[in-house]
Amino acid sequence: MTIKDWIFVLAISGLGMMTANFIGFDVAFTESLPGVLVLLLIALCAAGLAHVIPLKLPTVAYCSILGLLCACPLSPVSQFVIESAGKINFTAPLTMVGAFAGMSISNQLKMFFKQGWKLIITILVMTGTFFGSLAVAQAVLQLTHAI
Repeated sequence: MTIKDWIFVLAISGLGMMTANFIGFDVAFTESLPGVLVLLLIALCAAGLAHVIPLKLPTVAYCSILGLLCACPLSPVSQFVIESAGKINFTAPLTMVGAFAGMSISNQLKMFFKQGWKLIITILVMTGTFFGSLAVAQAVLQLTHAI
């Protein structure tokens, strides 16, 4: 992807994030705009670093590292980054992410189903992992009297 493509994708993602926060959690566009801009700037810089740095790390790794550096207490912008990103509810855009993931694999379903028994094992492993995590979380929350 070119930088122009990244800017377009990030702009649409930012608009989607702000809309999801507005509809789901009544957070005004103007209130969430600084946080969205900070996150999009971090993502854009991460995309640029992924093209410039010769390490074969995914863009998400660069994004995580930049986010940690921007929010660490030694950073001069950490207070602004934490306050502005704190106004964004990150559970709101998860529905969009799931929808985009579903759409991205929908054109590869034939290849997906050619896996045969491997597909069944994968689904069982993922389901088992989910329910195992659920059981551990439930037990810990009950032991700590959080629920």
